[in-house]
Amino acid sequence: MVPPPPEYLLERRLLTRKLSFWRIAALGALFVAVLVAGWRLAGDRSHAAAHIARVRISGVIKDDRDLLKVVRDVAASSSARAAILSIDSPGGTTTGAEALYDELRRLAAKKPTVAVVDGAAASGAYIAALAADGIVARGNSMVGSIGVLMQMPNATKLMDTVGVKMEEIKSSPLKAAPNPYEPVTPEARAAVAAMIADSFNWFKGLVKERRKLDDAGLATVSDGRVFTGRQGVELKLVDRIGGEREAIAWLETEKGVAKGLKVRDWKKPRKLQTFGLLGALAGAAGFDGLAAALATADDVAQTRLLDGLVAIWQGSALN
Repeated sequence: MVPPPPEYLLERRLLTRKLSFWRIAALGALFVAVLVAGWRLAGDRSHAAAHIARVRISGVIKDDRDLLKVVRDVAASSSARAAILSIDSPGGTTTGAEALYDELRRLAAKKPTVAVVDGAAASGAYIAALAADGIVARGNSMVGSIGVLMQMPNATKLMDTVGVKMEEIKSSPLKAAPNPYEPVTPEARAAVAAMIADSFNWFKGLVKERRKLDDAGLATVSDGRVFTGRQGVELKLVDRIGGEREAIAWLETEKGVAKGLKVRDWKKPRKLQTFGLLGALAGAAGFDGLAAALATADDVAQTRLLDGLVAIWQGSALN
């Protein structure tokens, strides 16, 4: 029998290696799928028993459909006896905060709900806290920053320096105004100021209604400043100093929630964002500090990409 040529043997060996690689890859994918399915089933079982649902509101608030779905699911759950809103956010867009507030109010209408300010509940995040039946904050946390703004770059001097001019043809003087390519006209400034005033009045109306403030008290807290939790108690922006333990005690004594219930996290599905993949890998490898730093960088990137009217405390993005 004539032995096969060396080229044939080499080609067969390479083909066998490729088949082995894809078999191992398929088994690995199946293993990961089983793990994910088991993790999800375990999460579902943990929500089956009576518990207090914890919903985390962190980072920059935008129109987050996944977060809104989590809130709706908690409201619909027969096992969630109450809800804790764990908030650590500088705020975000006014529309995102409005959508979140409306959904949280629907939740609070069905279940006792308390907000716990872990680090900051500023601007749009404070709007979210207003939806709860009560607000608990650490003494050194930050609350408030009641206000609305719109920011845009002004590149006119730079364009003059490099000799670039943006030509435009538009249907009316206020179309696409203001824009970074020309000085802001008085008419454009007035139009934007009217929008900001309208959103600001809406924001102040929520604060006045939910925190039961008179006009003088509202004027004191609505100049855009942030306050510590201790100051917030004095100004009626916060109900009491503390954390989750104090929030649970309040739910038990003031809202009749059964004692001894465990607190369960209701999480939205994770998504890869600007630094999401690197953060996930760092966390899986045990580098929690690096994962946290990448998460912070992702929040900063999101902050810089916000468009339109925003209710956000910019200082937190620089920490």
